[in-house]
Amino acid sequence: MSVSSEKELLYMKVVNQLKMDLKTRVLPPDMKLPSEPELAKKLGVSRTTLREALVILESENIVKRVHGKGTYVRGQALIESGIEELSSISELIIQNGKEPGTSMYTQETVNASEEERTRFKLKSGEKVKAIRRIRTADGDPVVYCKDTLPASLFGKNHQFSDESLFSDLENAAGIEVDYAVSKIKSRGYVPEVSDALNCTGDMSLLVLSQMHFDTKNRPVLYSINYFRSDLFSFTVLRTKK
Repeated sequence: MSVSSEKELLYMKVVNQLKMDLKTRVLPPDMKLPSEPELAKKLGVSRTTLREALVILESENIVKRVHGKGTYVRGQALIESGIEELSSISELIIQNGKEPGTSMYTQETVNASEEERTRFKLKSGEKVKAIRRIRTADGDPVVYCKDTLPASLFGKNHQFSDESLFSDLENAAGIEVDYAVSKIKSRGYVPEVSDALNCTGDMSLLVLSQMHFDTKNRPVLYSINYFRSDLFSFTVLRTKK
């Protein structure tokens, strides 16, 4: 075996060891790693080999380096999903072997804003249902949801459940969500949302905005969902035309 091959094998061993420590929670999420000299000594490798391993781990979004502070563990996604499949958040959490729940829930009926009137094709003076929820997975807050629906779809005194809005639409209004137009982007600190989700440091959020349409192509639900980026991972299936 050549010297270069031995070197490559060594830093990959370091990568695999650190990944195993993450999996077994020897290195829990948000933990600051020891200094490079200390960690290199502990692993029995040179600082050069350690740096090469950390570069790989950083490229895979497993650790993050904060200038002047050190290297921190990002951890692995708690929930993974393909974004091309339309599912409720409850279904998404269940599919990943977790128990869905709700730790905060509010709803109110308010006059539709100009933007909401345009979005839902409402007339002046019409109202919308505004719902705010913090969704949990095995008791941990993972998603902050802001949902808006035309009030005219429901009875005057209708009270939504604190779980799946898809089920509410189908059971209370006879409406089946057929598809959604979605946008996803990354955001930094968002007042109220980041604190509610126990975000720390420079932890970012994945913001998924979706307009849902029923089988008659009517806009029936607009959602803005804020996901903790360290707990969620979304993939997209792309095919060549």
